[in-house]
Amino acid sequence: MYTILDNINSPADIRNLNMDQLRTLCAELRDYIVRCCAENPGHLGSSLGAVELIVGLHYVYNTPDDKIVFDVGHQAYAHKILTGRRELFRKNRTKDGISGFPRMAESPYDSFGVGHSSTSISAALGLAEAARLKGLDSKVVALIGDGAMSGGLAFEGLNNAGSSKSNLLIILNDNNQSIDSNIGAIHNYLLKITTGDAYNKLKTHIWNKIGDRRLRRFLQKITIDTKSNLVRNTGGAVFEALGFRYFGIVDGNDIVQVVNTLQRLRKLSGPRILHVRTVKGCGYTPALADPATWHAPGKFDPDTGERILSERKAARYQDVFGEVLTEIARKDSRVVGITPAMGSGCGMNILANAMPERFYDVGIEEEHAVTFAAGLAAGGMRPFCNLYSSFSQRAYDQIIHDVALQKLPVVLCFDRAGLVGEDGATHHGCFDLAAYRAIPDAVVAVPSDETMLKDMMYSGLASATGPYIIRYPRGCGEGTDWRNAEPEILTAGKGVKVCDGEKIAVLALGPEVYRAKEAAAAFKEKYGYSPAVYDMRFLKPIDTSILEEVAAGYGYILTAEEGCIKGGLFGAVTEYMAEKGYKPYINGCGIPDRFIGQDRQGAQRSECGLDAAGILTALEKMIAK
Repeated sequence: MYTILDNINSPADIRNLNMDQLRTLCAELRDYIVRCCAENPGHLGSSLGAVELIVGLHYVYNTPDDKIVFDVGHQAYAHKILTGRRELFRKNRTKDGISGFPRMAESPYDSFGVGHSSTSISAALGLAEAARLKGLDSKVVALIGDGAMSGGLAFEGLNNAGSSKSNLLIILNDNNQSIDSNIGAIHNYLLKITTGDAYNKLKTHIWNKIGDRRLRRFLQKITIDTKSNLVRNTGGAVFEALGFRYFGIVDGNDIVQVVNTLQRLRKLSGPRILHVRTVKGCGYTPALADPATWHAPGKFDPDTGERILSERKAARYQDVFGEVLTEIARKDSRVVGITPAMGSGCGMNILANAMPERFYDVGIEEEHAVTFAAGLAAGGMRPFCNLYSSFSQRAYDQIIHDVALQKLPVVLCFDRAGLVGEDGATHHGCFDLAAYRAIPDAVVAVPSDETMLKDMMYSGLASATGPYIIRYPRGCGEGTDWRNAEPEILTAGKGVKVCDGEKIAVLALGPEVYRAKEAAAAFKEKYGYSPAVYDMRFLKPIDTSILEEVAAGYGYILTAEEGCIKGGLFGAVTEYMAEKGYKPYINGCGIPDRFIGQDRQGAQRSECGLDAAGILTALEKMIAK
């Protein structure tokens, strides 16, 4: 089907191609990525934009001896295809297929595993230092997008790398025009000069001849000031100030420019920044027309670009959050919304469109988002800060130090809690229940459906004694009439019995309540009696009156939570029973003590015993004891 791509089984196969053949290869890669992503949805737009960069890197660098470190991994599809995984890419992000992100266990070409943002520079610096300490001549390249460059960790890495003199090249892939630039004749001339052999040999010779340190510093200052004035409009001055040599801007979708520039830069040493400009969705018209949607568009017809939308059984939790937050903000002028670059993903774009002056997108900066929210709360506002559960881990210290310790009224909404599907282990929100349960004065609320999410958001606004954490899953709710439901202010730490029963009590959190009720009905049909089911609603404070009730009235207790089994609801219940000296038989359904790979959400829940069938099996095992 493809004249060039079908013959590429490793990067070594592309290094004898001429420029025309490389252009053909780039076009074929784009077509293959589009057709594979149409069937198995993934991160399309960024990968289409980075094709020439990745082809150029593997053409110029001797991978896998030379190392390429990706950031997040949304750009990496061409890399996977070129490194012996062309056929496997047809099953990208499926249970038996390859990961959607670079993964060290998957290929020697994946030099560092990624999934979260802004890690590439620090990891690449570590690899470069390891090579230096071992006396290896391997080159290390970090490829980071302009969005990820806004993250605090990226700047920490830049600060360290610039002063380290490590042999590290950082490629800033600017695909959103977020860094001002001036592409012109002077700029291109400077790029050609500063990457050339003659210039760099002369510079090194002069530098070595100057023995006086004060004169070196003086001349270096003149050089930096001169270059800063010339490259300031390209954003290069900040990198020069941090100790990097700055090169760019290069057209990252021109394979000739990419290869020629990389060939020159590979000969240089020390910390360097190459600034490239690419177009997200390059080569595919629908993706160019709507980059935000086509970042991860779901299934679509590759020939027409028509998206194949599945029918939703109910509203998505993210949309419920966005609508309710906007409703609350209209009623209370103190309410503001904060998101770290996830406005559409978390539903806060609804508030942004309705009340832009009350919406803050702070970029990929979870730590800053939480402390910023704390400052707003200290100033009399009532912030709702929405983080993906997996990314909230980055802000753990801020939640403790800046919010809880000062008892500031910040509502923290953790989207994508629990199992998230095809993005896999890097994106599951498994650890939030165990982690945040440990924080004094925190409320940890877990809605079982859309209406309960609405109630808990209103309850969070009414609370004024520290962080009010609400965690809810990715995907659709249970189909409740949440829009017409009058919001109820819930008492923190109070659950409710939702199903009467005998002998066994099931204590559930979140949507596991519905699966537990389904399992209880199946159990009754099979055994003639039903377990009782409780919606605990809150992990912290936990409803001790329910715990006393089940300890006195039931011989068996089963907990059910879509979080890690260690430290969450199961831990809270067993700790309470042990402390009181109660001795019911206790077991738990939760995410086991291992990382769960990519698959469909439903299949992951089945794997972890968190669907109705899994809970029924756990109930049957209990009575068999």
